[in-house]
Amino acid sequence: MSAEPVLTARHEDGLDVPLLVWRLAEPLLAISSAPLGGGIGLRHWVVNATVPMSYRRDDPDAHLAEMAARAGLTGPGVGLLTGVDVAEVVTAEDGGVQAWATVGLGEPIWAAAPPAAAVSGPGTVNIVVRLPVRLSPAALVNAVATATEAKAQALWELGLPATGTSTDAVSVLCPAGGPEASYGGPRSAWGAPLARAVHAAVRTGGGTGQGSGMPWSERPR
Repeated sequence: MSAEPVLTARHEDGLDVPLLVWRLAEPLLAISSAPLGGGIGLRHWVVNATVPMSYRRDDPDAHLAEMAARAGLTGPGVGLLTGVDVAEVVTAEDGGVQAWATVGLGEPIWAAAPPAAAVSGPGTVNIVVRLPVRLSPAALVNAVATATEAKAQALWELGLPATGTSTDAVSVLCPAGGPEASYGGPRSAWGAPLARAVHAAVRTGGGTGQGSGMPWSERPR
């Protein structure tokens, strides 16, 4: 996986809309809750795409696949959407684990709150994590939980009464070969640096105004 994603844009609805692209040097094993490429499997690329806060397409997977094709990406990949400008991605590294976060907190929620009357838009905290070692299937699942716990800790430290937004997504990627690490919890050898990297990225992104500032679609151009 490249050290940093490449910021590009796609022309859509008369606008040049920001798009982050990770082009992987070799396929990586991924676990993801993204609308495109979710689940567990080998992935060749990752994209994180800005969309307007009014976004209401009911086929985000098809939309992301179209973006990937226009960007020249081939094979299975991971596609994420957010209402914030992905140019504001925050990167953090700890102990060989790298995390990237785009932090949109316009509609924060408690996960176990009563059902809301309104449907939230794509403000979204998107987290992408790369580890240098292979994780077992169980450790991959645990790594997603660890990343989510670290995100919630960051939001609490930012003073937000919330665990995230209703559209947050997490993607964890690691090598497809080599000995497997069996654990991904927050006190494990690889879960601990993962938690610190995610926490730092989300806290920085939320604390610099990315999360509470003007959505990309409402900014003057």
